Amino acid sequence: MKKIKYYFNTHTLRYEKMETPLRVRLLQVFGFIAASIVTGILIILIAFNYIDSPKEKILKKQKADLLENYATLEERTKQLELKMNELERRDNNVYRSIFEATPIPDSARVKDIEIKKEVKLVESLGENELVTSLRDQLNNLSLRLAYQGKSYNDIDNMVKNKAKLLSAIPSIQPVSNKNLDKIASGFGYRIDPVYKDRRMHKGLDFTAAIGTPIYATADGVVSEAGFSMDGFGNKVLINHGYGYQTLYGHMYRVKAKVGEQVKRGEVVGYVGSSGKSTGPHCHYEVHRYGNAVDPIYYFYNDLTPAQFDRIIKLAAAANQSFD
Repeated sequence: MKKIKYYFNTHTLRYEKMETPLRVRLLQVFGFIAASIVTGILIILIAFNYIDSPKEKILKKQKADLLENYATLEERTKQLELKMNELERRDNNVYRSIFEATPIPDSARVKDIEIKKEVKLVESLGENELVTSLRDQLNNLSLRLAYQGKSYNDIDNMVKNKAKLLSAIPSIQPVSNKNLDKIASGFGYRIDPVYKDRRMHKGLDFTAAIGTPIYATADGVVSEAGFSMDGFGNKVLINHGYGYQTLYGHMYRVKAKVGEQVKRGEVVGYVGSSGKSTGPHCHYEVHRYGNAVDPIYYFYNDLTPAQFDRIIKLAAAANQSFD
């Protein structure tokens, strides 16, 4: 039964039936609906901002676990980086120096892929960024480990071929010189016998009679043998491997042949005065990776310490070269 409302009319002094106009009723309905909608929106906003849904709770937990695991992996990666750096240092400064091998350049170790500095805090990184950062670091380590493994394989081969390496290093004088009286001119700037000016003399001049045997100072393969137009006349050039080459110039006669394998102490030619020469002698050079070095430091197989000290003083004398 519908409830009927009455109100007291002060003009008629009677209770009269209350009737609400349709327009007012519609406004009341619309006002209630609007208030309900606004209240619902506020409740939803509060719930989304301050109350996590079950799915959000799961995602947040996964993110926290991911950050924790990433921090652990990043720490382990840094430890691997430190160990890798130490291995590379020992490889270049210890192992390869023992065998006089050229250190591996940093570019070959892919050090151009440097570890990126952290610009953001780990907590601010998204999942994809975390994975990408970790992947780049692991790729960097993988490439460096691959090169390091190759390097150790090379060193292992060097160990196995140590005897071959030692036999390839020049270590005796190219002519018999027991009394140490045959060195006429040393390595360095000397007076040129023809042009009479100071020029770089890239080897040692050993004076000896024409026909005196000239010996290979290390094992190797003859790469040049015969007369040359570079001033050395009849010369022999031997490639010993491991970056070493030796040159014997101004010969009277060449015995060795191109492509021939020679042993240390084997005769490769005979002293003469061919080419740009002012007297019978053997011009002897040692090259290391294409650069001429002082041969005086490659006579350790047939000199005592006292003889070595004496021969250094003889070779250091500032005089005129023979070529």
